[in-house]
Amino acid sequence: MKKILITGGAGFIGSHVVRLFVNKYPDYHIFNLDKLTYAGNLLNLTDIENKPNYTFIKGDIVDGDLMLSLFKTHQFDGVIHLAAESHVDRSIENPMEFVMTNVVGTVNLLNAAKAVWKDNLEGKRFYHVSTDEVYGALGHEGFFTEETAYDPHSPYSASKASSDHFVRAYHDTYGLPTIISNCSNNYGPNQFPEKLIPLFLNNIRNNKPLPVYGKGENVRDWLYVIDHAAAIDVIYHKGPDGETYNIGGHNEWKNIDLIKVMIKAMDKKLGREPGSSEKLITYVTDRAGHDLRYAIDSSKLQNELGWKPSLQFEEGIEKTIDWYFNNEDWLDSTTSGDYQKYYDKMYGNR
Repeated sequence: MKKILITGGAGFIGSHVVRLFVNKYPDYHIFNLDKLTYAGNLLNLTDIENKPNYTFIKGDIVDGDLMLSLFKTHQFDGVIHLAAESHVDRSIENPMEFVMTNVVGTVNLLNAAKAVWKDNLEGKRFYHVSTDEVYGALGHEGFFTEETAYDPHSPYSASKASSDHFVRAYHDTYGLPTIISNCSNNYGPNQFPEKLIPLFLNNIRNNKPLPVYGKGENVRDWLYVIDHAAAIDVIYHKGPDGETYNIGGHNEWKNIDLIKVMIKAMDKKLGREPGSSEKLITYVTDRAGHDLRYAIDSSKLQNELGWKPSLQFEEGIEKTIDWYFNNEDWLDSTTSGDYQKYYDKMYGNR
């Protein structure tokens, strides 16, 4: 039985990857390592928590001794590394937290893999999941490719760029079998409600202001999280060592246009006058170092490994809205902080 460590597996993207691997590969044992910070939510995984091929481990990748101990104890065959601090605004307030988790934590995992795998690299894989923000910003035209030079503009993207460089360095220096992907903005079920889409869906639902940076002109490429998990599956199993793949949704939207799409869909869902929730839009001072536009060219992934996104945004946002409406208990528990008690309930006496 292959043993795969997925870090950050209680988070938004990580929980979808854990679920996919646990259900799709019953002959794999999936170890989910998560620190359970504010963004780690075990309620994301209640449907698979009792599966025989799933184990949850509470731990912090910043603890290098713990990482080495886990690798020695469980003899992982592979790592899918998603654990990261990821909110740009938080990185501006506290850059060192991002350095510790995203840089030091990644190097700790690399060191543990190198130490335990050194005598037998056959069948091993270290997959590092990163972001398109490492590339900096685009003008009104062009796309990020795997050849785009790094040009990070926020402490968050700088920390992710650094971790990418360490992963490549461990491949080139030590021969560690690594692979990297850089993805565009994700959306979908289970996203922590400080991020734009769940924040605004919840605020529309509760008639709260919708804070829009600047004039809402910033452009992002949006990727449905379940499509991202499918891409990770394909890259993990088919991508050659040392490669990098960009994952994008081919769904570019200006923030203000995206918000109006959400308002239209939510007003319909809530039985309100069409467009009436536009009065909630509130323009606020722009974020420091706010990149104008991100857009991913994922043709390498499509051409070499056969992945492509399954949904366009309008369909994806409808599915996302339906999920939040059908899971209001999850949303209320998450926004109130009650979800953080679930670990003690499930694991406190073990």
